[in-house]
Amino acid sequence: MENSIDIKHKAKKIKLAAFDIDGVMTDGSLIYLPDGNQAKTFNAKDGLGLVMINKAGIKTAIITAKESRAVVERAKTLGITKLFMNQKNKMLALDEICSEFSLSYDEVMYMGDDLPDIEVLRACGLSVCPSDAVREVVENCDMVTQKAGGKGAVREICDFLLKVNGVTFDDLRKPSIQ
Repeated sequence: MENSIDIKHKAKKIKLAAFDIDGVMTDGSLIYLPDGNQAKTFNAKDGLGLVMINKAGIKTAIITAKESRAVVERAKTLGITKLFMNQKNKMLALDEICSEFSLSYDEVMYMGDDLPDIEVLRACGLSVCPSDAVREVVENCDMVTQKAGGKGAVREICDFLLKVNGVTFDDLRKPSIQ
């Protein structure tokens, strides 16, 4: 994980953390069940990281090109601020959420792992990818996590955002933070 002053400066501005699903919140595996539905495996530590940044006042969003009942349930469980599915053009979702919450691109962190994420990664104030992202994505990111997608990469960036903003676990346990 990058620790440069420039990256920390960018991270302090973040008011919204947005994430792709497949390859970021999951390891990218696609599991098809006998009935044709898809199953996804999520990392519990990643989930707690998302809950913690929400509690610290950073809004969260999921922007994914696919539709999945599992993603809807995961977003609901974690209290994700906004969920965008079937987004072939992820910039449209980014523009919508920035407009809704009066955010500029430099107040948004986006984490993606594959080619459809590049345009959003280039636009956001802080661009992040898991260690196993495709080369073209890595080349367009400010930060690359040490962990892979679905294996703690999301938690790693959540912990980084909290640390840079001086928020501790003890702070999050207090009812007054929000």
